[in-house]
Amino acid sequence: MTIYDHVLTESEFVRQNDLRYPFEERGLQFGDGIYEVIRVYGGSYYLIKEHVERFYRSAEAVKIDVPYTKKELYEQLDQLLELNKVKGDAKVYLQMTRGSAPRDHAFPSETKANLYAYVKDLPRSKNAMLDGVTAITHPDVRWDWCYIKSLNLLPNVMAKQAAKEEGCYEAVLHKDGEVTECSSSNVYLVRGGKVYTHPAKKNILHGCVRMRIEEFCKDENIDFIEEAFRVEDFQYADEVFITSSTSEVMPVLKVDQQVIGNGRPGQLTRTLQKCYERDAGITKKESIFAEDLSA
Repeated sequence: MTIYDHVLTESEFVRQNDLRYPFEERGLQFGDGIYEVIRVYGGSYYLIKEHVERFYRSAEAVKIDVPYTKKELYEQLDQLLELNKVKGDAKVYLQMTRGSAPRDHAFPSETKANLYAYVKDLPRSKNAMLDGVTAITHPDVRWDWCYIKSLNLLPNVMAKQAAKEEGCYEAVLHKDGEVTECSSSNVYLVRGGKVYTHPAKKNILHGCVRMRIEEFCKDENIDFIEEAFRVEDFQYADEVFITSSTSEVMPVLKVDQQVIGNGRPGQLTRTLQKCYERDAGITKKESIFAEDLSA
């Protein structure tokens, strides 16, 4: 794996070993911050505008001042890839906290935000996207403002761990049986050629890939219905899939041991996977469709 050495901080690029913050850092002590995970394909960002726009929306929602204009942030993120000579598939993690100050719940006065970003290799999960994955259901005990991409992820971590312990890829979250999203992705149910997913309200993250899925469905004349469904509706689903910047469009074959459809990735999911690859500029060599899917 490539070791990317340069990290973007609020005012300069530094070596990873030189990155230091005081122990009284609000992100560490309160989870008082926001973040983004941005996908990179072949050395180029995918959905960078959508991620930056959401980053600023989250910052505004929690009243943190971003130390860059949007134009400056775009330039710095581009320079991060250039300095690290990123040519392949990767992800950029971008985080900003309210800053470093003596511990007090109230906002500190005249404290500058701490911001940093780094790069890691991230090959595409081709086998999983071809073969599909499994999931469990899990109670959604998160706060009500999940549209903010905040650092407060302990409920998500616990749900993901519960899925891992069951040998599953993801945990589908629900409130009293009504499905919201997953621990780190949005979830969709396909029935009768229509795609159903929870409305983009404050209690779910408005995924950047989710927005693209809506556009893909429009282009392909597929009904995209923002309507909450319930855990018991999985038994009637023709297909289920999840989306995120790291999972792309991922078929789900089982939920709580309930087989979805015929137990194989469905045709509508395949169509959206192809739309994603075209939109992201995935080369034929890197496409999951290089193999014969008809077998």
